[in-house]
Amino acid sequence: MVDAIAIVLLVRLVACPVVGFFLALFLRSRAKRINSSSACAVQNMHGSIESNREEAETHHHAELEIVVAAAGARRYSYDELAAATGDFTEEEKLGQGGFGCVYRGRLPVVAGGNGGGDGQQVAIKFLSDSSSQGRKEFEAEVKIITRLRHRNLVQLLGWCDCPRGLMLVYELVPGGSLDKHIYHTERLLTWPERYKIILGLASVLRYLHEEWEQCIVHGDIKPSNIMLDSSYNVKMGDFGLARLIDHGERWKTTKAVQGTAGYIDPEFVNTQRPSTESDVYSFGVVLLELVSGRKPVDHPVDAPPFMLVKWVQGLYSQNAILDAADGRLRCDGGGVDELAERQMERALVVGLWCAHPEMGERPSITQAMRVLQSDDARLPALSPQMYMAPPGLMSFAVGDQFGVSGSSSSSSGARSLATTSTTTRSSGLFAS
Repeated sequence: MVDAIAIVLLVRLVACPVVGFFLALFLRSRAKRINSSSACAVQNMHGSIESNREEAETHHHAELEIVVAAAGARRYSYDELAAATGDFTEEEKLGQGGFGCVYRGRLPVVAGGNGGGDGQQVAIKFLSDSSSQGRKEFEAEVKIITRLRHRNLVQLLGWCDCPRGLMLVYELVPGGSLDKHIYHTERLLTWPERYKIILGLASVLRYLHEEWEQCIVHGDIKPSNIMLDSSYNVKMGDFGLARLIDHGERWKTTKAVQGTAGYIDPEFVNTQRPSTESDVYSFGVVLLELVSGRKPVDHPVDAPPFMLVKWVQGLYSQNAILDAADGRLRCDGGGVDELAERQMERALVVGLWCAHPEMGERPSITQAMRVLQSDDARLPALSPQMYMAPPGLMSFAVGDQFGVSGSSSSSSGARSLATTSTTTRSSGLFAS
């Protein structure tokens, strides 16, 4: 009996470790199979996600090509554009900014194309920002620009999307940018030429705000983005900060406020809500600058900062607004007569009206055009004390670029072409 009990105990002592050992082996093997299956499942899931993303990108790029091709612009290869610019040499560089560089190029004439016998001169905008946000802005700009048709818009001829970067191919505007004609040429712009530029700029803004299928806010109206052809016709360019919305919809706040100090609407800075009124404000500043020949903001070394709108408003309150006109125009060849003086007065008053600090008091671009073009249209009666220098903008020199980040409500209905918090833009992007 004792021997039997001992044998049973001995068997248990031997069997338990053996059973435990084999049980551990079994559980470990099963865990490996489960982990392997899970890893395969995760890998398959990642592969499926990556595949779906690649398919979506391929479909998106194909859709972009269809949209652009339907509008008449073509897709160029990198080699074609490199050959057109001498491999992007410094000698062909027209300008440089935060977006990248702009190069002068000459494309060979294709069957049915235009241009001279040696080919068509173009401006090639080489975007350095290849991030997802940069690509989004690039594609949005391409989609909008290719659909716009107006005699006062710079024409987009083509584009390039390659591993080396993103490029836009524009017509080269021979006259250069407006700021060059106001400040950096020996030849003075006559008053008839300035008046023609004013009406051309107003015309293209009316098209963007009211006449196209959607409402477009340009977002960066300033002389360096206004090109002139050889006959001083306006060619508006650079839609990198543009936004669009369906007519009748209410603009939403944006995640970033971008623009150029001196031209950007202070109300846009405060509210972060883009609007056609913000473009009208910038138009008013450019109008005052064009009539007066003075920059919107200046910081003399030994004098208080100069603000053009405030200065013109002060003259208006003294019934001496014509004193703001460019004194050089009264010299021989300036084209100033009695009619010109009436036009200058209207232009200066409309400029103040457009740059009114209260957004609701500004005219639409159509209302502004009506007063500019007709002697029968009554000039607005503006308050002598309507203008106060907007706090916070005095620290920016004219031409400086800035961005203000902030919280944003839903942006549905208004698609932004620029949502990053900072920007730097160059002058004369499409000028020879």
